[in-house]
Amino acid sequence: MACFLLGVTVRRILLSYFDDAKAHFIASHQHPINQFLHHITNLLAIAAVILLFYDWRLTLACLVLTQIFALGGHAIFEKNQPAAIKYPGITILASLSWSFDNWFGLRQVWMKLNRQYKS
Repeated sequence: MACFLLGVTVRRILLSYFDDAKAHFIASHQHPINQFLHHITNLLAIAAVILLFYDWRLTLACLVLTQIFALGGHAIFEKNQPAAIKYPGITILASLSWSFDNWFGLRQVWMKLNRQYKS
């Protein structure tokens, strides 16, 4: 029983950390062009994983482009530091989650369900 409760506590802490990282990520990406660049960056990151099995040079090119787009968006449009500075390691998951929310409308569905639950 103690292991179960410890697991639940650790999970809550990790989810809380992820939620904080995602909220910081969203707050750091308000400019529409920077948001677009980060969506492209996420697509390139997914492509890099897939291309790793085809040609490592294409993977490397995708990864270099992700950094150019992401850092360029912050330097030129947002004029702030990337979210990875405050939350290293987990930012890529927050970024992908944010993109999937926007691409597939998951945020709207989640907010609608939350409103129905609170009513």
